[in-house]
Amino acid sequence: MLARLRAHATALGFSQIGIAGVDLSDAEPGLAAWLAEGWHGRMDYMQRHGMKRARPAELVPGTLRVITVRADYLPRDTPADWRAVEWRRLGAPEQAAVSIYARGRDYHKVLRSRLQQLADALASWVGPYGHRVFTDSAPLLEVELASRAGTGWRGKHTLALARDAGSMYFLGEICVDLPLPVTPPESGHCGHCTACIDACPTRAIVAPYRLDARRCISYLTIEHDGPIPVELRAPIGNRVYGCDDCQLACPWNKYARRSPLPDFDVREGLADATLLELWCWDEAEFLRRTEGSAIRRIGHERWRRNLAVALGNALRATGHAAIAQALLEARDTASPLVREHIDWALAQGEPR
Repeated sequence: MLARLRAHATALGFSQIGIAGVDLSDAEPGLAAWLAEGWHGRMDYMQRHGMKRARPAELVPGTLRVITVRADYLPRDTPADWRAVEWRRLGAPEQAAVSIYARGRDYHKVLRSRLQQLADALASWVGPYGHRVFTDSAPLLEVELASRAGTGWRGKHTLALARDAGSMYFLGEICVDLPLPVTPPESGHCGHCTACIDACPTRAIVAPYRLDARRCISYLTIEHDGPIPVELRAPIGNRVYGCDDCQLACPWNKYARRSPLPDFDVREGLADATLLELWCWDEAEFLRRTEGSAIRRIGHERWRRNLAVALGNALRATGHAAIAQALLEARDTASPLVREHIDWALAQGEPR
């Protein structure tokens, strides 16, 4: 059965598949400690779900196994020196840096439909059964399940890692009420390496395997809906949606794979855009350009907030008058949230 599932998963664009049990009780103390520290920030749903994240059978009653899948997301035309390309982008203050995973189609949409096709195929082989599909859309300990199913291990940056694929992939799950045979777990292979910890611009990886989301640039630019803490604005640099630094620094990502799916190809205007080009998008343009993209869910206001911070950092680095002019022209019509960040950005161009 597993061989048949793997073959069908591969045909659907997945690169790995495994099966985990549902007893994650030994992961609960770590989850409880993370929540107690407040490291989930303003992601209140983490606190609300509590230990349900470690209890798949409570999330979907009757669940006996969780099928986990891996889907690589590097675009098909990614060059061999892609990490060097990304580091150069981050070193160019006036360029806009968007996390690689978000440059194509929304992965939620891509994976969910393919997971359902996989679930339907299983039903055609075994008959009707209870199941639900998820991809970053339910209170599940995805990385924990992936490591127990052998599709990866938890890296020190808390993301899933695989020896043959690095960490540039999405995870998806199918909770099933079938007693499928579980696959062997994957042990960790990070050793003494601290590259991801050392690379984090905001020191969000506070210890190996411990992430304070409140300091993470991905959290700040995507999940956080209020003002970005002043002390973290400069380290954000030109990152306007997400952050890949810990992954770019990880040695295992020399094995990162390109996706076979066109869905993750870079959409026009997101790979090599300048900050000023993106700043010119009004809300209608933003909605048009981000249709079907994960970026759309943060909304135009947060997008402008992120861009204002990045423009302030570019202004400090370059002193270019065009940046200050663009910020000034937008100030009076900006929302209070965006205006606060515009004022901060303009202050970055003042003599020190």
